[in-house]
Amino acid sequence: MLQIIANGLLIPFVGTALGAACVLFMKKELSGTVQKALTGFAAGVMIAASVWSLLIPALDQAAESGMGKISFLPAVIGFCLGMLFLLLLDTVTPHMHANETIEGPKSSFSKTTMMVFAIALHNIPEGMAVGVLYASLVNGAASITKEAALALSIGIAIQNFPEGAIVSMPLRSKGHTKAKSFLIGALTGIVEPIAGLLTIILSTFIIPVMPYLLSFAAGAMIYVVIEELVPEMADESEGHTNIGTILFMLGFSIMMVLDVALG
Repeated sequence: MLQIIANGLLIPFVGTALGAACVLFMKKELSGTVQKALTGFAAGVMIAASVWSLLIPALDQAAESGMGKISFLPAVIGFCLGMLFLLLLDTVTPHMHANETIEGPKSSFSKTTMMVFAIALHNIPEGMAVGVLYASLVNGAASITKEAALALSIGIAIQNFPEGAIVSMPLRSKGHTKAKSFLIGALTGIVEPIAGLLTIILSTFIIPVMPYLLSFAAGAMIYVVIEELVPEMADESEGHTNIGTILFMLGFSIMMVLDVALG
């Protein structure tokens, strides 16, 4: 079981590292169209994962606990708390949103630093999401299977691939070496296994609130989609394109298939 959990926690990080590795083979920064496509795909994966891997199991676990007609309550409360938590983090921590620019003589360093921080910050709920599912598995939740937990890990790894590239490629264009750009891009994903492991450790003391934790992670992930990914995929500063919407559909469909087929 320990090996299964370790693999599950590390898979999303591997996705980020593979995406960051694009800087080792590509010479130019990602075009606006490619970034919109990758962002749309990531958004679709995260929305599907939030619903099938987190909210539905939260509802199932609450129903299994005997809550009856109010079994929706933990999901609603946890979901809202997850979104509010990320809203609070966005408010109190300095970082740059995907579609923001910074002017001034130090704009290159500031923009790069805050972009890296933003990606790392928003990887926390994804790590929590994986951790909550594996914690439910460890604690014997009937609604969670090894395959369902693995599906979420793979889905988040898929959507982490573009995130790694979106960090490392601009770093290279700002003058950093390929090795340094790759390392920084990959390390933005290290917060995920850490957040997942901490969630598993803490969950052993708070098993009764597992439905709240599942839905909390879902709310946090959907906040990231709404606040960061959707504005990026819909940005028309470089012209209108539907590529983000099409890739959103593809990402959502793939994650839904993964979760239903493996779960």
